[in-house]
Amino acid sequence: MMKHAASEPAITPEIVASHGLKPDEYDRFLKLLGRVPTMTELGICSAMWNEHCSYKSSKKWLKTLPTSGPRVLQGPGENAGVIDIDDGQAIVFKMESHNHPSFIEPYQGSATGVGGILRDVFTMGARPIAALNALRFGEPSHPKTRHLVSGVVAGVGGYGNSFGVPTLGGEVNFHKSYNGNILVNAMAVGLADADKIFLSKAEGVGLPVVYLGAKTGRDGIHGATMASAAFEANAEEKRPTVQVGDPFTEKCLLEACLELMASGAVIAIQDMGAAGLTSSAVEMGAKGNLGIELDLDKVPCRETGMTAYEMMLSESQERMLMVLRPEMEKQAEAIFVKWGLDFAIIGKTTNTLRFIIKYQGEVKADLPIKEMGDNAPEYDRPWIEPKKLPVIDASTIPAPADLKGAILKIIGSPDMCSRRWVWEQYDTLIGSNSAQLPGGDAGVVRIQGQKAIAVSSDVTPRYVYADPFEGGKQAVAESWRNLTCVGAEPIAFTDNLNFGNPERPEIMGQLVFAIKGIGEAARALDFPVVSGNVSLYNETMGTGILPTPTIGGVGLLRDLAKMTTIKFKNEGDVILLVGGHGHHMGQTVYLREIEGREEGAPPAVNLAKERKNGDYVRGLIQASQITAVHDISDGGLLVAIIEMALPTGFGASLNKLDHIQMFAEDQSRYVVTCSPESAAKIIATGNAIQIGLISREAQLSIDSGFSISMAELKDAHEGWFPTYMKG
Repeated sequence: MMKHAASEPAITPEIVASHGLKPDEYDRFLKLLGRVPTMTELGICSAMWNEHCSYKSSKKWLKTLPTSGPRVLQGPGENAGVIDIDDGQAIVFKMESHNHPSFIEPYQGSATGVGGILRDVFTMGARPIAALNALRFGEPSHPKTRHLVSGVVAGVGGYGNSFGVPTLGGEVNFHKSYNGNILVNAMAVGLADADKIFLSKAEGVGLPVVYLGAKTGRDGIHGATMASAAFEANAEEKRPTVQVGDPFTEKCLLEACLELMASGAVIAIQDMGAAGLTSSAVEMGAKGNLGIELDLDKVPCRETGMTAYEMMLSESQERMLMVLRPEMEKQAEAIFVKWGLDFAIIGKTTNTLRFIIKYQGEVKADLPIKEMGDNAPEYDRPWIEPKKLPVIDASTIPAPADLKGAILKIIGSPDMCSRRWVWEQYDTLIGSNSAQLPGGDAGVVRIQGQKAIAVSSDVTPRYVYADPFEGGKQAVAESWRNLTCVGAEPIAFTDNLNFGNPERPEIMGQLVFAIKGIGEAARALDFPVVSGNVSLYNETMGTGILPTPTIGGVGLLRDLAKMTTIKFKNEGDVILLVGGHGHHMGQTVYLREIEGREEGAPPAVNLAKERKNGDYVRGLIQASQITAVHDISDGGLLVAIIEMALPTGFGASLNKLDHIQMFAEDQSRYVVTCSPESAAKIIATGNAIQIGLISREAQLSIDSGFSISMAELKDAHEGWFPTYMKG
């Protein structure tokens, strides 16, 4: 029989419910144990069986995604995914959410989101070389939005800049659905030797389990449980569940871990992320079919009087757990002492398949490790197929009464304006390998010589809401397009699936169909998913977010000399359209900003056309036939051309366009520029049409009947964010 401490409270239905366990889940736990659990055991079960750690609602559907390919070295199931980029090198990358903590405490919530994803990458033996983030906030007019934007951006920059990783891309969007539940998705990308990837699977019996890094405190207790529940009116009261980060300690932890890995002392290593010591120990043991025994008296603590329950559930940052080669204990300890970090042997691996926690002479937990870890509950939740919104007849959408006013309103709107105010707070150059900065289609970082990788983050939540299947396809296709635009071969992606409450069949239906769309696009484009995160229960007082399955893509550039950017280069270059004129107006920025309507089906994604046009554009780039390229997405053709002209002193003289051609958001399309000689050859192939010329005059003119100065466009585009943040 387990010995219950006299000070422990009796386990009541209220205590069980406060731990996020449903009555049937608690009954399952009781049957598994054959007795009433201790508080520590209840805490461990609540952490491991919650949505954030177990993926219990999404696991069934995630298994349908394509996760392998000729360049995939490690797919989902580890701390991060790994792809081969030739020359014995590998890229390690993943995206994770820190949504709930960032809403409650925006600076620390976003900062520790960045810290956690960086650890996921260097735990695998990779040195982080780039970071991205995808941020979604409520309406600009909402009383909390400005405070949240300020805190989140400062937190992302504060941690990433101090740690020393360049932030090369991301997204910022505003919508009322995020008023009570913002999204902070952080992505990290690292470089490793392809034959020196470290995994979390424990191997060997009787080997030391070692605690590495910073000391354990009371911050972040129940963080994973909070992340697996919807917000009610008392969200502010959850502030103690938010972790506190220290990027300088993490930088030391990075260097110590990489040095330790190079020494050959590491058998398995796992980041202490969500659910801290609990999840890291359970996952290491369960994956290796081993038991783990821990002695909490040996855990380095920075607070006095901590209970076993608090130690096991703390989410204090900058910590790792490792299985060590025992003969290298002294050498390993010396490395961590040198870096000013804690190194403590706190347990051992066993052959019992039990997870045993001892503290102050008592056994505080004795649990079956597989049932806590990879055999946790898995649900096939009921779902309803989402209703498709009707396709809007474009001919019913009126032209703007004031075209100039409409253009200025669109490019100066919160979702379409320049994000310079945001990314100028991030260090985009540290490491001296940044080859393309935020503001283009994808960030680019040099690897060695002329080899580089491209990174991008993409999703259009309003499309996913209107049709989760097409919206899921579009998110993958847009990431693939953005990598293509800089000249990269798209290789693989990570995802962050942000949805509302999966216990509501209509929300579960959104998740199911978005995953189906993601899978179909990934297969058609040979663009597998190698890592990711699912964040559910993103809703407040019963109001869910727009479904937001963020896609973080990575591509390979073999020759930086052929990298393309969106900027116009030469007066007289021809502006070409690949993919034809658009006609789809449902869910467009024009419809929302000018007509005030968020309506209709999103643009359909023809994956065969997507692949054909993307491969064609990449071929033009490789043949050095084009001088600039930009994909057409939010806002349509006219916005794409304005974005190409704004960073330069040039303007554009365009052929006649109607308002549908200007603002339609049909997919699989690119604007490219080239010399007149190249244009003649490209047009002759039938793969592109001429729509205008780059002009020396700094204005946008259309068919000689309309013009607007680039100065006015720039003021509108650059002005919104700084003005808004000044309040």
